[in-house]
Amino acid sequence: MSNIIVYFAEKSQYVGNMTLQEIGKAIKDRRKKLKVDQRTLADLAGVAINTVVAIERGEGNPQLATLMAILDTLGLQLDINIKLLEYETM
Repeated sequence: MSNIIVYFAEKSQYVGNMTLQEIGKAIKDRRKKLKVDQRTLADLAGVAINTVVAIERGEGNPQLATLMAILDTLGLQLDINIKLLEYETM
């Protein structure tokens, strides 16, 4: 199982590098904070409920568009930064 490392922010607040499991937990925490059930989130984001369940568990390999739809629905954003190569810092 590979880890996806991204920068994840809620309302422009830096949270840090996160694995897919941590992103799933952040999505679940935000969903619960908003008092939205998984089926409603899936309907609002235009994805299958099984997709929401899998992402919250840190399972599967969601397409970026799917992840972005869920994050946008919850008022979250995903920031991806390009890692500088060693020769680029010289």
